[in-house]
Amino acid sequence: MLKHAVLPLLVSAGLMAAAPVALAATNLVFCSEGSPAGFDPGQYTTGTDFDASAETMFNRLSQFERGGTAVVPGLATSWDVSPDGLTYTFHLREGVKFHTTPYFKPTREFSADDVLFTFNRMINKDDPFRKAYPTEFPYFTDMGMDTNIKNIEKIDDHTVKFTLGTVDAAFIQNLAMSFASIQSAEYAAQLLKEGKPADINQKPIGTGPFVFKSYQKDSNIRYTGNKDYWKPEDVKIDNLIFAITTDPSVRIQKLKKNECQITLFPRPADLKALGEDKDLKLPHQAGFNLGYIAYNVMPVLKGQTAANPLADLRVREALDMSVNKQQIIDSVYQGAGQLAVNAMPPTQWSYDTTIKDAKYDPAKAKELLKAAGVKEGTEITLWAMPVQRPYNPNAKLMAEMLQNDWKQIGLKVNIVSYEWGEYIKRSKGGENQAMIIGWSGDNGDPDNWLNVLFGCDSLSGNNFSKWCDKKFDGIVKEAKATSDVAKRTELYKQAQHILKDAVPMTPIAHSTVYQPMRNTVQDFKISPFGLNSFYGVSVSGK
Repeated sequence: MLKHAVLPLLVSAGLMAAAPVALAATNLVFCSEGSPAGFDPGQYTTGTDFDASAETMFNRLSQFERGGTAVVPGLATSWDVSPDGLTYTFHLREGVKFHTTPYFKPTREFSADDVLFTFNRMINKDDPFRKAYPTEFPYFTDMGMDTNIKNIEKIDDHTVKFTLGTVDAAFIQNLAMSFASIQSAEYAAQLLKEGKPADINQKPIGTGPFVFKSYQKDSNIRYTGNKDYWKPEDVKIDNLIFAITTDPSVRIQKLKKNECQITLFPRPADLKALGEDKDLKLPHQAGFNLGYIAYNVMPVLKGQTAANPLADLRVREALDMSVNKQQIIDSVYQGAGQLAVNAMPPTQWSYDTTIKDAKYDPAKAKELLKAAGVKEGTEITLWAMPVQRPYNPNAKLMAEMLQNDWKQIGLKVNIVSYEWGEYIKRSKGGENQAMIIGWSGDNGDPDNWLNVLFGCDSLSGNNFSKWCDKKFDGIVKEAKATSDVAKRTELYKQAQHILKDAVPMTPIAHSTVYQPMRNTVQDFKISPFGLNSFYGVSVSGK
């Protein structure tokens, strides 16, 4: 126990020794919570991966304003939409340079070729790069973009036209999301020639504000400020270091010692002391997020032979009504969360306020289990996240409380966990049973909750419940295909009722997001999407 508590501090000391300038005015150390699975944003769906790649090294055609949900120009300076809503023409920014590193020296500036490479690789499984480096693009697929983008045409070096099969009301917002980060076609061609296509995920090249320098798994990621960035006023840091620190108490210790200047996900119990420290500031805001339990509804779980009791609606209803949510809010969130009733936060437009939770009723839950033929002492498995996320400060404690809740209705609950990357990978494959997970909104659109988390297109991605309801799916697809906000709202409300009745999940809480940092950090903005962006951020003197 002690060994694990001390080791991160030793690593931290070594990190600082290796970088004596780490506390100089133009350097920033960020105590992050976990190691990224890789640096190719298209392959991933978690904030840990996006922080380390999309938010530092890449740009997108459109981008979200820092700290907000409004879409602003990125690598496209403007775009035109056809009257029928099916054609988008992007006018690309000129004079944008890709990163120069020891492993890549670009010979040209960003152009339409890079946009075509980025998206064709995600659409076309026969793309030469995709064949040489077989991989999946779960977010892109979950949103149905792989089938809805019918054609991408290069008009000239600085103009690209996308043609869609059906109207996608959130298309510009979707392109602003991390997975749509623009890659270098020239770099990809070099990697193919060298026979090293997998390096796109380990030695990244982008156009973003920071340039990749090095990565040591479970220790640190180093970046340098991009001196050639197309928006030079956004690069105010010479060296950015992610000091990977999984233990929340160690992150706070490092912050207090000025070994890092900013961190994330403090424990609720630490908030009072952090707020009283004169050297720190503690900005916070209501989280655009949801912590929930996903119930895998597959008749048989992947890797198992026995029938899965959670495939029965009555069992899911029993689990749902026997969760003592208020207790979890009080103990896990400690005042930094509000009770969740729905599959998205109440600040999301189209949220249906008429939906109510089933009454907490363990006695009725027992009757439902009996009616479903589930015997007393039946074992189920509950997966608990190994990391803190904006939507859940302590999944281990939540799992223990759920274990106790479900024990009261006669179930024996085994708690398991895996390393974060493995946790996500296995659950996308369908190995999970009941699972603690959550979501931070990515683009401010209801589709990003209902379709991405519960749509049929997401079954091998973020639909951890493996729940596919044709009626629900048809409604959310119809909603996405119209730009009439009133009609979309009505459809999304219908979808929310179907989801609530089918119980593929139990919503638990929307948490308040706190971001502790040194007083020396200037102009950091909390993202509504649970991301950490350091462009535009500076560090003043001690």
